[in-house]
Amino acid sequence: MTASEPKRTILVQLDGDAQASVFDAVVAVDAGVDVLLRHPSVRAESVRDLVYGAIFTRGAGDLSRTAIFIGGSDVAAAEALLAAVHRTFLGPMRVSVMIDPAGANTTAAAAVLAAGRHVRLSQSRALVLGATGPVGRRVVQLLAGQGAEVRAASRNLDRARAVCEAVAARVPSARVSPARAAAPEETAASLQGCQVVIAAGALGVMLLPAEIRRRSGSLQVAIDLNAVQPPGLEGIAPADRGEPRDGVLAYGAIGIGGVKMKLHKAALRKLFTSNDLVLDAAEIFELGRSLPA
Repeated sequence: MTASEPKRTILVQLDGDAQASVFDAVVAVDAGVDVLLRHPSVRAESVRDLVYGAIFTRGAGDLSRTAIFIGGSDVAAAEALLAAVHRTFLGPMRVSVMIDPAGANTTAAAAVLAAGRHVRLSQSRALVLGATGPVGRRVVQLLAGQGAEVRAASRNLDRARAVCEAVAARVPSARVSPARAAAPEETAASLQGCQVVIAAGALGVMLLPAEIRRRSGSLQVAIDLNAVQPPGLEGIAPADRGEPRDGVLAYGAIGIGGVKMKLHKAALRKLFTSNDLVLDAAEIFELGRSLPA
């Protein structure tokens, strides 16, 4: 490589787990990253030296060729790493950062993008089942950011309230309310008047019986992010991608997964266009809106 040639892109993968995610590594390679530096078991107190290595080895004009990806399975730990990274940057001596622990941001963005293809979210009411999990919380946030009226459902009403409070703090205009969905009749009541339902609960837990879904007179889009049996939304197949099911358009986990993968790769490429980007849930969603359907 001569002095006039651009330096290779380097992605520094920070992962709080004992084994850095192979999934995230493969996606980075497929996205075209030249060099991938994987760091497992990263804690907030060890971030400084890793970031210094990223920002002090290249001149200011080349910092856009280095970026940081924060992953891992623990969302709270990943957010602590992001805060530590921000504290380490020194003015213009910084690089772009993407955070996507457990794929929560890209999955949530893909689900909301799919719903938005069929309904005007700002004029819609949505029910999010499993709203207290990593993906569910971000689905609630993104829907609220698009102006939807959102019911955040959980078996534990206090936890649902906590999600609503956290979303309202991030999205001042949010129209969010908690809903208890510990029994079929409670889920049925929460679904009334909704145009969108998104199931983001734990794998292998059925959250919405098909009979209840069929009785809804308002539902237009049903999205299930559970890829294993039993489905989160009974009667929705994992490979569904806008398939008509009992009068609604259905998406399964595999159907959403194609959009999620496309968005993940696009976000990684976006990192290398500047040295000052922070791609969190909202930014990843906005990027998705600019991609071809």
